[in-house]
Amino acid sequence: MAKIGLIDYGMGNLFSVQQAFLRVSQPLDIVSDFKTLNSCDALILPGVGSFDPAMINLGKTDLIPSIIEWVENGKPLIGICLGLQLLFETSDEGTSKGLGVIKGHIRRLPKEKNERIPHIGWAPIYKTNYCPILENYPDSSWVYFVHSYSACPSEQKTTVATTKFGQADVSSMVWHKNTGAFQFHPEKSGIAGQKLIFNWINWL
Repeated sequence: MAKIGLIDYGMGNLFSVQQAFLRVSQPLDIVSDFKTLNSCDALILPGVGSFDPAMINLGKTDLIPSIIEWVENGKPLIGICLGLQLLFETSDEGTSKGLGVIKGHIRRLPKEKNERIPHIGWAPIYKTNYCPILENYPDSSWVYFVHSYSACPSEQKTTVATTKFGQADVSSMVWHKNTGAFQFHPEKSGIAGQKLIFNWINWL
């Protein structure tokens, strides 16, 4: 069994993520220091809140250089919600630089008729590019979103799933090297989310 670390920087719903992984018999180790991080086989970067405070909190852990090196070395990492956004270079939500391990920008959701921002609730995702953990995963599965921003990767192939927001297609899942991330919350997405978690563990 892989040893998976859950990064704790004070802005992620750690309990919900831990419970979701325990439902597929995978315990998680809380990571808040360099030594624990380096003992892991894979990492999860969760996140709830705003971009700038998250980067400030993450900086206080002194883990940023280690996370960047981890991704650049091709080691597995998965991001959730704000954790996805922190992987990018910049965001409309703040002035801080992100981790920059995925090239691109985080943009505010477009103004769309009959759509509210933040986007809260269930919506289907549609596969757009290859991703190992989306193999044999049913298209148009419904998952749970809570967000006001979405990723705009520099390379189109980085977006591997989208969801409709009004007439716009917005990125809902990205994959780069061995780093993936969900804009939605798989830990709150019932069977559809559990299947993605299970697929990622199997891929590891």
